[in-house]
Amino acid sequence: MEIIDGKATAATIKAEIKAEVEAIVAGGGKRPHLAAILVGHDGGSETYVHNKVLACEACGFKSTLLRFEDNITEQQLLYEVARLNAAPDVDGFIVQLPLPRHIDEQRVIEAIDPSKDVDGFHPQNVGCMAIGLPAFISATPKGILELLRRYHVKTSGKKCVILGRSNIVGKPMAQLMMQKQGGDATVTVCHSHSPQLKDECRQADIIIAAIGSPRFVTADMVKPGAVIIDVGTTRVPDATRKSGFRLTGDVDFENVAPLCSAITPVPGGVGPMTICMLMQNTLQAAKKS
Repeated sequence: MEIIDGKATAATIKAEIKAEVEAIVAGGGKRPHLAAILVGHDGGSETYVHNKVLACEACGFKSTLLRFEDNITEQQLLYEVARLNAAPDVDGFIVQLPLPRHIDEQRVIEAIDPSKDVDGFHPQNVGCMAIGLPAFISATPKGILELLRRYHVKTSGKKCVILGRSNIVGKPMAQLMMQKQGGDATVTVCHSHSPQLKDECRQADIIIAAIGSPRFVTADMVKPGAVIIDVGTTRVPDATRKSGFRLTGDVDFENVAPLCSAITPVPGGVGPMTICMLMQNTLQAAKKS
């Protein structure tokens, strides 16, 4: 059984990105600039955005963080989006989700210039990705593909079960895994209401768990030798930790891992790759501009 180390892989990729950035700057080119909009004080969002700022530093990017209180109006937020769309120095930007309930998230996403949508959430990028045209690909699915590639996991012709159907992970992951220039796999998408879910999983060569339910994937759902990618990150109470909680994935790691040929841990698996792929998308946007 091999541990797929997303933390180490992300560090390698960030070093590769930094080397390319410094070569661009040395040749008279522009340093990539990533901006982020953060609304409110959600703990998870605060941590995630902080990690993005650190990743920008590691990659040699310029970064800007725009913070707003959660009482910002939708109109004011759309104005800030329009301002970043028009800013010639900003290559790409993200609006950290979730947003307060009084703001229409989809309207905000659709207001982002697709050429600066480094999160890959704009319908134009989603549509281009779905039919195999050049596009910014959502960071988590892109990171999973990169992990599979770098760990030489054979995907072509393999049966892949994806647990979850979210717009951010499940749906784009299915599209990428079935594409000839992507995973080239036979893909089944399941969710919590799928009948014979365990039977589907037991037939899978690759399981990508993004269902948002701690320890959902149990040993009786996994065939020996399968590759398991765990996207889940749920905070569960843990009195032994200083924080009072620990991160738990969608997979019962202790009991599933011995059955696998390869598996991602939580934390340290898919998570670091998500931020790393955001950096890749930003570099791509900078090179286009």
